[in-house]
Amino acid sequence: MDLHNLCSQVCNLSRLTGTFILGELPKFQANTIETKSLHNFVTHVDKSSEVRLVKELSQLVPQAGFIAEEGTSSVRGDRYNWVIDPLDGTTNFIHGLPPFAISIALMDGDEVILGVVHEVISGETFSAWKDSASYLNGKEIHVSKVTSVKDSLIATGFPYTEFERIKPFMQSLEYLFANSHGVRRLGSASVDMAYVACGRFEAFYEYGLSPWDVAAASLIVKQAGGKNSDFKSGTDYIFGREIIVGNSGIFDEFSQLIRKFLVV
Repeated sequence: MDLHNLCSQVCNLSRLTGTFILGELPKFQANTIETKSLHNFVTHVDKSSEVRLVKELSQLVPQAGFIAEEGTSSVRGDRYNWVIDPLDGTTNFIHGLPPFAISIALMDGDEVILGVVHEVISGETFSAWKDSASYLNGKEIHVSKVTSVKDSLIATGFPYTEFERIKPFMQSLEYLFANSHGVRRLGSASVDMAYVACGRFEAFYEYGLSPWDVAAASLIVKQAGGKNSDFKSGTDYIFGREIIVGNSGIFDEFSQLIRKFLVV
């Protein structure tokens, strides 16, 4: 499998799908919103975007199955599976607020071997494949060289499930407010992580996530020189519903802090 060429094709597909999403934004009507669960919304744009992605990705790798947020395809591949979020940041989209993104990963068994995150409003496309560098619109990117949490800008996502964990989460925020350059919450996990990959943030952490939120961006971070783990410093961050992402300089310090507050 030529992953370089495949990644180029997926980048082009993400841009075309992003153009579709942008075209739907001014026509979007709030009364078309569906609620999947508390604070978890879906629109016809999510669904239409996913239909487009599933159709085209099926042609690129016919033997691959899908792990897709909106369930357009439930067919799993014996070896390869696309992991896709057709609109990461649906709540932002509903309110006309950037960022929102398309996230596409290809997994070979348990390993992510290709990842693309396309931020729709900015037109920024982040990409990587197994053993490659990471790229932003075709230019190589790297994580930042900051070496301490106190000099770092941190990203996170506010919980919309598992509210029993809010108290320790808020304690982690309180610490970071006082001991870093600040904390940002953009509303799109894949974008937050891509921003770690290109050095805009030093670290990101969140719980309650799904594979389609993190799979693509986790590879982009890794190939940009960063690190990923779950809250216990393990490797169950794709399906384990929690992730820590950071540059290599602060990762050990930062992950130790998150363990302190959020591992019970």
